[in-house]
Amino acid sequence: MRVLALEPFFGGSHRAFLEGWQAASRHRWTSLTLPPQHWKWRMRHAALTLASQVRQAVQEGVGWDVVWCSDMLPLAEFRGLAPGAVADLPTVLYMHENQLTYPDRQGQPRDLHFAFSNLVSAFAAEEVWFNSEFHRREMLDAAQAWLRRMPDHAPLDELAAVEGKSRVLGQGIEPMPSRPPRPPGPLRIVWAARWEHDKNPEDFFAALEILQGEGADFRLAVLGQRFRQTPPIFDLAEERLAAQIDHWGFVDGRKAYLERLAWGDVVVSTAHHEFFGVSVVEAIAAGCVPLLPNRLAYPEILAPMAPELRARCFYDGSVDGLVAGLRDLHRRAEADGGLQSLRQGALEATRCFHWPQLGPRLDGALEELVEG
Repeated sequence: MRVLALEPFFGGSHRAFLEGWQAASRHRWTSLTLPPQHWKWRMRHAALTLASQVRQAVQEGVGWDVVWCSDMLPLAEFRGLAPGAVADLPTVLYMHENQLTYPDRQGQPRDLHFAFSNLVSAFAAEEVWFNSEFHRREMLDAAQAWLRRMPDHAPLDELAAVEGKSRVLGQGIEPMPSRPPRPPGPLRIVWAARWEHDKNPEDFFAALEILQGEGADFRLAVLGQRFRQTPPIFDLAEERLAAQIDHWGFVDGRKAYLERLAWGDVVVSTAHHEFFGVSVVEAIAAGCVPLLPNRLAYPEILAPMAPELRARCFYDGSVDGLVAGLRDLHRRAEADGGLQSLRQGALEATRCFHWPQLGPRLDGALEELVEG
């Protein structure tokens, strides 16, 4: 089957998703992409720019059976501008994120024009795929509450139709190399998230300072992307936890990043917001035991895990709960093979997100749409 992929923001998780799927796919792909910068401008001009590129390809005799695009494309505008041979093809919209509930980095009033663009794209697609049920439910619930405040002509029927044509197909990751032998030593704790307020670093570092005050022996690697405006807690924590830090800051290069994940025993999240949690899934694949708040998409990610093991991988979302969970894992790590059952259970639960398994599922979903 011939697939046309349209990605106006070809970077980060968007790029990793498209390249990972294509490498695992049995279909033939044409990808039209734009650089991952100026995201607001991308959402404004991408329909016109990509429609022009598609028109040129059609004139050269290229054709497709189905269209896939990400949430950064104003799909209704694209279909209005594209040649009929493409505009009429069955189309999938993949929601990596949405602009109605995405946390704003600067704390500024939300530009709801972009949120409405996401909704109209969902109305225009034959199917809408979300990376988690949490994301699907959060966006649709928020959209309904928002649209009910419209002065008139609120498209609630169209929103209800999205419920019926949506499905959940998570984000994929590459299978990791075998974990190197773990030398003896203290518990190794990893943070692998953006250095921003929605990831709630305050709770993470508060818990570590409590453990430090109790004399617990641990090592720390704080990874993730840092932006121009970083929560002040990171500078404070770097000073206060200096004796425990093995790595601090962004890891340049994919190979080095995966090696640092494989160094860890435990990956911790304190996030207030996460549409999926690909960094956690990658850390699990690299051999880290997850310790996650019992919220967001995390319960879905570990749903296949045996209940008695899964209970050890979640905490109640509080600092005290995180401290208790880390104490428990610290004790287990000191026992011979104490983390192995948790590590293996989490790995098996998330294996469905490895591209050799997820890619064929996504291929099959496209086939069902075209053949249905």
